[in-house]
Amino acid sequence: MIKLAVPKEIIDFERRVALTPDCIKPLLKMGINVFVEKGAGELSSYSDKDYSSLGAKICSNSTELYRNSNLVVKVNRPTIKGKINEFSKINEKSDIIALIYPDKFKKEYQMLKKKKNNVFAMELMPRISRAQSMDVLSSQSNLSGYKAVVDAASFYNKAFPLMMTSAGTIPPAKVLVIGAGVAGLQAIATAKRLGAVVFAFDVRSATKEQVESLGGNFISVADDDGGETSGGYAKEMTKNYKAKQAKLLEETLSKIDVVISTALIPGKPAPQILTKKMVDKMKSGSVIYDLASEFGGNCELTKHGENVEYKSKFIIGPSNLASTVSQDASRLFSKNILNFLNNSTENGKFNDFNWDDELVAGTCLLKNGKQNNLKG
Repeated sequence: MIKLAVPKEIIDFERRVALTPDCIKPLLKMGINVFVEKGAGELSSYSDKDYSSLGAKICSNSTELYRNSNLVVKVNRPTIKGKINEFSKINEKSDIIALIYPDKFKKEYQMLKKKKNNVFAMELMPRISRAQSMDVLSSQSNLSGYKAVVDAASFYNKAFPLMMTSAGTIPPAKVLVIGAGVAGLQAIATAKRLGAVVFAFDVRSATKEQVESLGGNFISVADDDGGETSGGYAKEMTKNYKAKQAKLLEETLSKIDVVISTALIPGKPAPQILTKKMVDKMKSGSVIYDLASEFGGNCELTKHGENVEYKSKFIIGPSNLASTVSQDASRLFSKNILNFLNNSTENGKFNDFNWDDELVAGTCLLKNGKQNNLKG
């Protein structure tokens, strides 16, 4: 019998929960009993009653929750905060599913190795078509791209859309989105809905069609290199390309009001694209919203978790942006997890992970505490 434990997240600024009530009944049909720590869903507007009314059992504390559990589902990696030590509570019979990021959170990763659990890192989900419904990074980035534009609009001290009034005409804001991945494309769509004129830059020339389909204007560096890996991610570019890129952006930024920056390279710090010199040439009152701040930032002036004012310009480094729309973010995360578990069912029942499946193998970071496929 599978006992799935859903703990309350303890990471700072985290309001999401790993499983939402709508996924309880499908899990029960799969033969998985769901146990939820008291108050786990409150910050996402899901009450204990919402869970219990659908068949989940509410545990009064984490000790009770983890007892005899054999599957732990979290948003974030297990950690230690104050007197709470999640590593000491999770037993070694439990498989763990969460966002792990071993390169960034090395201390926690080493502690997970000592526990000898099977650990599935959802950020490692292979980018193939049948994995789309399980792709946590995409579901969360989609919401982050939306929220970035909404937040940036609140910092910007002018209106976004064109307005023609009896007192005069207000021109539309000009928005530049750097990085046309999932977050970037949603940012383009949201900025267009708000009435802005949108430009987009990405090293991957293949994204041009997607940008233009959303009403954005694609700007690019003339280069023979496609700018992407075989997996569809952006890759590190040459020095020659970076010089051309800097010149193009410097010219463009002088006309831009709001920048939404989303550029990331998997497994590496975020590429630093916007220099202080470029920011100097931007208009007073302009806003840079740096979604890459958690991984070092795309702007030289970004400080993660802070709002920096520099020469009447604002550089925002948000913390855990998806968490600020926690109800929807949790619901999508939960569906990703449900689909991932359903992928290993046999005749509708889940007994164990299908270790022959490429999605299971691809996300398994640790197998019995040992690096799997040389990951990590």
